[in-house]
Amino acid sequence: MAADATRRVTDSGIEVKPLYGPDDLRDDDAASLGEPGSFPYTRGIHATMYRERLWTMRQYAGFGTAESTNERFKFLLAAGQTGLSCAFDLPTQMGFDADHPRAEGEVGKVGVAISSIEDMRLLLAGLPLDEVTTSMTINATASTLLLLYELIAAEQGVDGAAIRGTIQNDILKEYVARGTYIYPPRPSMRLVTDTFAYCREHLPQWNTISISGYHIREAGSTAAQEVAFTLADGIAYVEAAVAAGLAVDEFAPRLSFFFNAHNDLFQEVAKFRAARRLWARIMVARFGAKDPRSLMLRFHAQTGGSTLTAQQPEVNIVRVSLQALAAVLGGTQSLHTNGFDEALSLPTERAAKLALRTQQVIGFESGVVDTVDPLGGSYFVEKLTDELEARAVAYLEEIDRRGGAVAAIEAGFMQAEIEAAAYADAKSVDDGSRVLVGVNRFVDQVPEAPELFPADPKLHSSQVERVQKLKANRDGDAVAASLRDVEAAARGTQNLLVPMRAALAARATLGEVADVLREVFGVYRPG
Repeated sequence: MAADATRRVTDSGIEVKPLYGPDDLRDDDAASLGEPGSFPYTRGIHATMYRERLWTMRQYAGFGTAESTNERFKFLLAAGQTGLSCAFDLPTQMGFDADHPRAEGEVGKVGVAISSIEDMRLLLAGLPLDEVTTSMTINATASTLLLLYELIAAEQGVDGAAIRGTIQNDILKEYVARGTYIYPPRPSMRLVTDTFAYCREHLPQWNTISISGYHIREAGSTAAQEVAFTLADGIAYVEAAVAAGLAVDEFAPRLSFFFNAHNDLFQEVAKFRAARRLWARIMVARFGAKDPRSLMLRFHAQTGGSTLTAQQPEVNIVRVSLQALAAVLGGTQSLHTNGFDEALSLPTERAAKLALRTQQVIGFESGVVDTVDPLGGSYFVEKLTDELEARAVAYLEEIDRRGGAVAAIEAGFMQAEIEAAAYADAKSVDDGSRVLVGVNRFVDQVPEAPELFPADPKLHSSQVERVQKLKANRDGDAVAASLRDVEAAARGTQNLLVPMRAALAARATLGEVADVLREVFGVYRPG
């Protein structure tokens, strides 16, 4: 039997009807909607949203050396960016210094290479750390990068209580979707909760985690899976922190989230609204949170890297614009828009500036910021919000039956669900049932040659030389003693970040600290 060509289904399996009306609303929809800035925050976490202040425009940057990334930061700030966002190369993410054999060929390739306090000093040179907020996309070594940031802020005379920003620090999604883990899940969770406790005392304005659905979606999940698996990880972090002796309202206000924005405009808007509402209910029902800030799902959004095509790359400008609009209509607190050339290389300055200008046009010219939750009350959007919430709840119940997020990850449940969704999506592109402009329809026979970001062939050798010079010119005995303190803390129950900070201040490297923890915790090998 031939497929119904008029049938429309979202990637989450939600059938879209030709028309929606009052009969599609639930009896409790009025209560579920509420008011902006009030429980359950369906319509936004602030009463006035963007009428008072736009979202933070935080363009992602990071490549090559610390000096190169510092220059890009300054270029973006001069262009009107309102927050910093830093990518780190794979050796830094995996806890290897630039001179380690496993770093060969990867130094500075997908982010900036940071091996020591000296690299961090160059990365942040001349930046007003008491004024800008900084987001760092780092997970297994998140605590190390945060401590280096704190040390450089102190050198600049900025007190820890004054610095603001976010570390991703979401290790569970690495096991699910991305793969830049080092240690097994349970000792990795200890690093996360130790960071919560350390920041509560020393860095009270820092967001201690950005629980990331972005990479779950990039791995091929549906919108419903992105919400469910992200919130399941969030539940696991809250449970671990409570088990470690932290009161929920002491750390939960500093939790933040990170979501993807894809092309299906209305589903994406509904996804953000459903996630916000569901998290508020979870924090009350499961954890008895009382502080309203503990209930607010604050999130950063990034346009979908996996949706960008190498074919006809300038068409990506349109995709990114739609995705950014979805994030704003869905109530994001912070946004990164991808460069149109990122399917081919790191973004050029031209592409990065155009991506920022996309946000600025939405913020200052489109009018969508003039009223709060402008799609709220739409029969279609409210029905999609309900449907996505229901599908996410079904997944959360299944994860609970399997013993929670950590156990579900260890058993491969989330990974298998994402793989099945990714396969179905790829098949739909291959058979043409999902149109991908420039790829399976409207194809150019003679592709244009785009401008690409230039790679520095001397990068690896210069970074290795810098690390080796540092190691040759420091007090080796002091470094060795400080690393023994890190080892003792890892074998005991002391907060790990305290001796780690001392070791990094003594000029121990990121790789040396990670090696100590590898020795104590072991290295995770997926079964």
